[in-house]
Amino acid sequence: MNPNSATRQLLLHGLILILAGLLWGLAVPATPYPRLALGAHIQFMVNGMLFAIMATMLAALPNAVGPRSLSVMVIAAWLTWAMALSEVANAWWGTHQTLPIAAAQAGATGAAPWQELIVTGAHVAAGLGLIVAWGLLIAGFLRNARDTT
Repeated sequence: MNPNSATRQLLLHGLILILAGLLWGLAVPATPYPRLALGAHIQFMVNGMLFAIMATMLAALPNAVGPRSLSVMVIAAWLTWAMALSEVANAWWGTHQTLPIAAAQAGATGAAPWQELIVTGAHVAAGLGLIVAWGLLIAGFLRNARDTT
């Protein structure tokens, strides 16, 4: 993957996640489980900032992040969309297996098994994707630091 294209994609994902979070924040009070909707709002905002920071670091600082690592980072951005959107759906479903503390605070008692599976799967995939993406980013900066000394 072209570094400029990947950096631009990551920045756009970040900025659009932030915009989606701002817009979703307007809908939070209208959902059956506003506490879970607030969690989705926070996910959009925080992950949007993470991807904007990731893109800024890649664009502004010398690094040795390779094309495959960049592809993983872009895939992590797409997986993050799935997670955030599953939390939007969860504001109506009220699942409780993946986010038990938030669900308890929201008064959610659980949802259909397929709904629980969607929320769990999206969170596991995005969580692993984010861990790997940030690990690769750090490795690319460490590798560059080692190469320049």
